Amino acid sequence: MSNQHLLTILALSLVTSTFLNGCATLNKDHVQFSQLSDCPKFTVEKLTAEQAKLGPMTDTHTLACALDFLRNSKDPTLKRSALGSRLALNLAERETDQDSREKLAGEGVGLAEAALAAGGEGDGAVHYFLAANLGLAVRDHPTLALDNLKRLEQEMKKAMELTPDLDSGGPSRLLGTLYSKAPAWPDGIGDRDKGVELLAQAVNKFPNHPLNHLFYAEALLAADDNGAAEKAKAQFSIGEKLLAQGNWGYSKPSWEKEFADLRDEIGDIPSNTSQSAVANNKK
Repeated sequence: MSNQHLLTILALSLVTSTFLNGCATLNKDHVQFSQLSDCPKFTVEKLTAEQAKLGPMTDTHTLACALDFLRNSKDPTLKRSALGSRLALNLAERETDQDSREKLAGEGVGLAEAALAAGGEGDGAVHYFLAANLGLAVRDHPTLALDNLKRLEQEMKKAMELTPDLDSGGPSRLLGTLYSKAPAWPDGIGDRDKGVELLAQAVNKFPNHPLNHLFYAEALLAADDNGAAEKAKAQFSIGEKLLAQGNWGYSKPSWEKEFADLRDEIGDIPSNTSQSAVANNKK
């Protein structure tokens, strides 16, 4: 799938203070879906066989039906897979209501935890979607985000170890962004140089994914090295062109917003890039 993201971890930039008080936990209550009477006729075998097709290109109703089926299934193969966590993330990323979004992301964390407990420890996708859901669940809660930084790092590193190519470099994309956005030692695990390095790897290995370029541009700006601003603009432009040209399904609207937000921050970027800019990046 084309995960927002891996946009979820971008919001960890909110974690800038160690003087936040209070205690919070993830909301793992289930969102109750409506109009499920006309769902596809899923079976365990059918859902298992077709799970790879359920993602950004799938309509929201079908995803909700699949998650509802999985909630009620006791099949051990489904329970230890990353499918439930992935479905929850896809739905959460599309949700405009914050409470429902956080419930779905929190459920995604719980489903991934259940998958690990059921024997999914060796599946990098389980760790990856656990981290992505966790990032989304805590993004608007700085204290909760700060409390979960180490866990986010551990899950992403495990995903990188087991499935580094998942989601076009998603593990390095998420981990690199976490290091770029998180508070630095002694308050957190942030390391801007390490973040830039990981995101450069994602761009070099998977140059056709727009989020690799977007997150790399942000990391370059955060590093603030000589020439970083111009390099960030070039990466942004390549990513924006890829986003405009590609079919990214239901992920596209949220990604367009992220590009628009960064455009406002960078400024002075042409609206379109030349084909040669994209081609040169692939070399």
